[in-house]
Amino acid sequence: MAAARATQEQSERFLSMTLGGDMMPPPPAAAESGGDGDVGGGGERCVAVVVEEACCGCAQLVVGPPNPMMARYVYAFVFLATNMLAWTLRDFGHPILSELRRLRGCRGAGFCLGAEGVLRVSLGCFLFFFMMFLSTMRTRKMHDRRNSWHSEWWPAKIVLWMGFTVVPFFLPSQLIQLYGKVAHFGAGAFLVIQLVSVTRFITWLNDCCRSETNLKRCHMQVQVVSIGAYVGSILGVVLMYVWYAPRPTCKLNILFITVTLVLVQLMTAISLSSKVKAGYLAPGLMGVYIVFLCWTAIRSEPHTEICNKRAEVATSADWVNIASFVIGVIVIVTATFATGIDSKCFQFKKAESEQPEDDDIPYGFGFFHFVFAMGAMYFAMLFVSWNANQRMERWTIDVGWASTWVRVVNEWLAAIVYNLVSELAKAIR
Repeated sequence: MAAARATQEQSERFLSMTLGGDMMPPPPAAAESGGDGDVGGGGERCVAVVVEEACCGCAQLVVGPPNPMMARYVYAFVFLATNMLAWTLRDFGHPILSELRRLRGCRGAGFCLGAEGVLRVSLGCFLFFFMMFLSTMRTRKMHDRRNSWHSEWWPAKIVLWMGFTVVPFFLPSQLIQLYGKVAHFGAGAFLVIQLVSVTRFITWLNDCCRSETNLKRCHMQVQVVSIGAYVGSILGVVLMYVWYAPRPTCKLNILFITVTLVLVQLMTAISLSSKVKAGYLAPGLMGVYIVFLCWTAIRSEPHTEICNKRAEVATSADWVNIASFVIGVIVIVTATFATGIDSKCFQFKKAESEQPEDDDIPYGFGFFHFVFAMGAMYFAMLFVSWNANQRMERWTIDVGWASTWVRVVNEWLAAIVYNLVSELAKAIR
């Protein structure tokens, strides 16, 4: 009975932290009841607590106090809805041609579908989140009025989002094409922010696992994960040689894979050097990450490429393409969300003397919205494969030589950023 009550209390504390609300103590009757009935009813009470807290969390968005922890999920949903709208206009927008002919900026609807339709939706999403960035930047405390604007006023913000989504369809095509050129730089900025965030997380995880307390307690587990990650990265390189470099004439793929192998070895050597001494965990995880980036780069090659044997049998309606597209959209939203809440990824100086106060905001609102604004440009580039003049097939995302080279450069930049972050982390210790 005591173990059941302890388990219930731990579950309630976990739900409180996850949903961002304050948990109410259990009813006295439930706490004082004894016998086997208490143990048997623990599962039902846990389910009731989950449902109750989920409903309370949703209700707080409308009538409760400002809850920035729940608000971030709403913004992520808005971002997902924008992605789906852009995809719908690109792949299934032709049935609404007759309606779009009324808009002057669309020039008979041809300039509001396909790649340009994606750019118009992206521009609306960028304007909305950039407006939120300007109105919430430098917010520090929960009692700030900008916290209320960030976490509440949802009817007004939904109207603003819809308005910003519609306005670009009245703009001339030349302005949209100019935005498409600017979006290349915004998407590049998003990739750099994401790389720094991922690299900082890996180095933080490595430092945490190698601390004196955790190293004694979890030494064997850390070694197993480190060796597994390193072996996994090498195995990934071997598989890419087999799948995407089946003949000596596939010189470009051989170059990509070989450079990846060299980068994995280089990162490992730097991490084990006498100056850094970071161990195997960080280079192993980074090795898996850059091997994944190399694989996505080769997968982005046009389906007509003879060295991409995995894409020869694919069609625009193939289930693999559909699954890859769905996973790709989920990854875009998840990466934007995860990067947006990591507002301290560019904080390289230790701030041990600065202790967080109770009324501090949980994450940087301005940085959060800035990342989503850059993410709006990023998803536009993925949907048009970094080339607004290229015609995209249905259920495809980020396919073409431009996409391939962007991902390859992203991979090489990831290795450079990791080495720089490792050096900086060592310098400030």
